[in-house]
Amino acid sequence: MNLKAGVLSNKKYAKFSLGQTIATPNALSKLTSEDILKALDRHVAGDWGETSKEEQNENEHSLKKEFRLLSIYRGDNGTKFWILTEADRSLTTVLLPEDY
Repeated sequence: MNLKAGVLSNKKYAKFSLGQTIATPNALSKLTSEDILKALDRHVAGDWGETSKEEQNENEHSLKKEFRLLSIYRGDNGTKFWILTEADRSLTTVLLPEDY
């Protein structure tokens, strides 16, 4: 599945590059493409989803210092999933917490 198709419908809101975007087989089996693409749009725009206030602050710091970024979302079926972008912005991974 090409996870970049449809991502960033409005690129001017992107705060960072996703790099190569992949998903674990487990995430692909439990989430729809629409769930993943909407979450990637939110992630790259700096909407960190269900992260705690502390995690949100850490992500804002990580944007400036180029550290790893974490967002937490739920699919339409209630499945909780994470999106992780590596510090060097070369790779973004969609995964379920149990995949980590």
